[in-house]
Order: sequence, then structure tokens, then C-alpha cells
Amino acid sequence: MKRVGKIICGAALSLAAVLATGCSGKDKTGSAAGSDGKKKPVITLQVYDQLANYSGEQVGWFGQIMLDKFNVKLNIIPESGNTYTTRMENKNLGDIVIWGDDSDQYHGAIKEGLLFDWDEEDLLKDYGPYISNHMKAALDKNRRISGDGKLYGFGFDVALSAKDRQSFMYTWDLRFDLYEQLGKPEIKNYDDLFNVLKKMKEICPKDDNGKDTYAVSLFPDWDGNMVMFVKSMATAYCGWDEFGFGHYDPQTGTYHPCLEKDSPYLQALKFLNRLYQAGLLNPDSQTQNFDSMSEDYKNGGAFFQIFNWMGSSLYNTDEHVNAGKAMYPVPPAEATPICYGQNVYGGNRIWSIGAKTEYPELCMEILNWLCTPEGFMTSQYGPRGVTWDYDKNGKTYFTELGEKCYTDKDTVMPAPYSGTYKDGVFNMNNTTWGLDATNPDSAGETYNCIMWDSRRTEAKSAIEKAWREWAKADSVDEFMGAKKYVLAPGSMFSASTQSDELKVKWNQVATCIKTGTWRAMYASSDAAFDKIVADMTAEAKSYGYDACNEFAAGDAARKKAAEDEAMRS
Repeated sequence: MKRVGKIICGAALSLAAVLATGCSGKDKTGSAAGSDGKKKPVITLQVYDQLANYSGEQVGWFGQIMLDKFNVKLNIIPESGNTYTTRMENKNLGDIVIWGDDSDQYHGAIKEGLLFDWDEEDLLKDYGPYISNHMKAALDKNRRISGDGKLYGFGFDVALSAKDRQSFMYTWDLRFDLYEQLGKPEIKNYDDLFNVLKKMKEICPKDDNGKDTYAVSLFPDWDGNMVMFVKSMATAYCGWDEFGFGHYDPQTGTYHPCLEKDSPYLQALKFLNRLYQAGLLNPDSQTQNFDSMSEDYKNGGAFFQIFNWMGSSLYNTDEHVNAGKAMYPVPPAEATPICYGQNVYGGNRIWSIGAKTEYPELCMEILNWLCTPEGFMTSQYGPRGVTWDYDKNGKTYFTELGEKCYTDKDTVMPAPYSGTYKDGVFNMNNTTWGLDATNPDSAGETYNCIMWDSRRTEAKSAIEKAWREWAKADSVDEFMGAKKYVLAPGSMFSASTQSDELKVKWNQVATCIKTGTWRAMYASSDAAFDKIVADMTAEAKSYGYDACNEFAAGDAARKKAAEDEAMRS
């Protein structure tokens, strides 16, 4: 095995000392001190993270925890431009490597020998015991998809049962206080929602800072094969999951290309274009980043969001709620949002370790800690005993500070932590356990705070009480679970590897669709919209759109078979 101490050591160190602590001076248990009790140098681990929205050193409270617990600093390297290609050419991906999916690039790294085999000399057994004992199905999946039968990591959002669903992510959050002022009109479809949002602008033209308000505010950073918000709105409306260059119906296994006539993607795109033509789409959406978008929602600059973690979680601060303002779910009656099933095999975003790391044991120890209940809870909610803890009955609760941090990320953290809660959030942007998986340390509760007994209380404000009465439910999950939705089961499915020829076509088609989608969203008229969509379709076909869809349809059939198998298990 590649020992922790692969760095050249001073001649004065004995072989025993080298084996005990490694030449780096960092012992294999993560202690900051060696056998002589002297403080050892801090180690900086390079984290190549295809999911990160952050670049640089992990700071704040989580950075301090890493320093205290493992004597480590984490330098996060996000995927940007040619990052993957450059690191592959250099034959060194980093120490900890986090993948956006488990398909081509991941398999390319395996073929080049750039990922560490976790079974080599018992790395997992000795330094990842919690992973080894509690994520067996996820580890088995990784061995099966690796291509060579070896173990290189595991996928995100691991759970305990494929038949249990997660909490809802697509909740159609709307400014409920403004909705009340409008008399709570029925919203059946996109047309009704458009009319409601238009009237909201009329009664609330400015945000908290005196800036213009809009129905929605978007950003492009997470666009992939398609524009993220368009494909996600389609998913939230019809219950078909994003897949290839279109959507996948988990009920039938049918694949629907995004540019087919009247597709959910084009319907969602037309809705957003209508908002733009009416002055209801933030015109900076195509050029702003996640942080700018977040500020819009936090300050009341946008009224509607399909994601709860971009809508209500940003807007519903104590200040707003106490003033009788809040965002809550108000989905169109015709919408059947998708709800993801929990996945014992883990998802497609892989946690792995680079083959060239000097510190495989240390990397494994950190990943193992992130899989323990305390480590996962810390990554999600902050340090135990400071922002959250367990009561005498083993139930989880937020401290007063933790509740403030949950509703207002700009809350200042106490010593020994520095800055605000937001400054220290877990910037790897991946998860080990699914948020709705059972927390074995919390008396049967899940990791998801919205389901904790301690937070199932009477309405804390007049606006929350008003929404509960309208929704005829005491929680968002109860309300959404009582409505129509589509369950997407977790499974062993992993996308097929593409040929080099298909990869070229795929990248050209993706660029074409993303560029054309944004152009269509900003079309000045219905006629201009139709022409842009027609041109985009023709151009995509010239690049190989049909071949890409044929490949995706084949994968859809495999995905359906895997989901059926998971539901039978």
C-alpha cells in the first residue's frame, strides 16, 4: 500500500518512527501529534470536486473541525473548463476525488490507473470500518460498475431501503403572503401560475433593498446536457426525471427527447420565455452565479422557485416570517412532481481517492468519518453541541444558535469558529448518506431536520399557520405526500460508456441545446421563440442528436430493468 509517509524523510528518523507516523509527521489515525507529543505539520489535501461551487481552502467552522480532528486543510478544486483533461494529462487527480457521475470520465480515470483501489492491503477494512460495515450494497455496486471488479469508492445518498421515498425537493415554493393578498386563486397549470406571478409583481414591484422584483431568478452554472432550470421545471411538472437529452418516465421506462414536439422541456422553456417577455424573468439570469441568485431570493427579489432549498430556505428568515412574509409550496394542480426513492446502492456521484495521493489512509479516515452519523450530521448542520445535539431520549434537536443558522446562513458562529455559518458550510457539495436515511444514533429519526420530532411543533407564526390551514397539512412533506407525485426508485443503474465518436457528438449537441435554450428563453416574441427552437432542433440533429437519443433510449431500458429489480429486493 502507498503509506501515509511517502515523502522523503530525514535520516535521523528511525524505521519504526516512519512506520508509526509516516514521514510527513502525520500519524495514520489523524492525530496532530506524533509519538514524541510534538505538534506535527498541517497537511493540505487536494480535493478535486466536480460538484463544487467553491474554489480554494475550506474555511470557517468546517475547516476548523478538519484542522482539529485530522490536522488537515482541504483545498477544493472545482471542475471548470479543462480541469478534468488537465489533471488526467498530469496523471494526478488529487487526494480526494469527487465525481459528478459514474460514467465516462470516472471510467476513464479507472482505465488510466488514477484511482486508488480501496481493497488494496485492506485500506477500507483498516481505515474505513464504518463504510465497510454499513454501506455493503453501495460498495458492491461500485465493484460491479468499475469494469475490473475492483473497489474505487461509493455513490452518494446511500440509504437503507429502496422502497422508502426521500423528502420532496420539487415543492413549487411561492410567496404565500402575496398569494393571500390576491385571494389565493386556483393554480391549475402554467397559464394560471403566469397570471398569479404577473399580479404579484404589480403588488410588490420592489424587493427589500428597493430593487426590481421578478417572478424567477436563475443562473447557468449547473447546466449540463440541457439548461438545469428548464429540465428541472419539466421534471417538477410531469414527474419524468432528467435523462440524456430529455426525460425518463420511471413508471413506463420510456425515454422522451427534450426537443420532441410539446415536450415537457419545451413547455417549461415557453413558460420561462413568457415570463421574460412580461418582464418577470430576471434579465441577469444567464450571466449571474449561484450567490447572486441566492441574494435575489433572500431579499424577496423573486416570488417563485421549484426547489425548496432555493426558495423557502433562503427567504423564510426570522425577519421575513415575523413580518408576515414567507414562501411555501403552492404547486399547480396538474403538476405531478417527481420524488426520488431512497437508494441502498448509492447514486452516481462517486466518492473516491486519487491513486497518486501520499495519504490514502488519511483520506479514507476522513471519508469514513463523513459516513458516521456524527460526521454526516456535522457536514449538514454544523458542529455537534454548538448547532445541534441529541436530547435525553436520543432525539435530534437544533440549539438556539443552530435554528438561527438553519434559517439565516449569515448567522455569526461563536469561538473557536470564525465568520458566519455560511463561511464554513461543507463545500465538497456531495453527500454520503441520503438526507432521509435513518440516523441510527437518533432513536429512529432520519437525518432530515424537517422530520425531527423537535421541529414538529405548532405553527410559529401567523403566516405559517395560514399556509397550514390552506394546505390542510402540518408540514411540507405531509402536504406534498398527499398530492399526486411520481416515485423514482433508486437502483444499481449506471450510464453506459460512450464511444469516442459519440462523445464528440454528445458535447456538440449539449452545447447547441444549452445555447439555443437560453436564446429561446430571451426571445422577444412568440415568433422569435418558435424560430429559435426550430433552428436549435435542426442544428442539434446535424451534430448527431438522433444518435445520442438512440443511445439514451437504450440506457433507459436498462434503467427500468434495474429499478424493477430494486423494487423486488
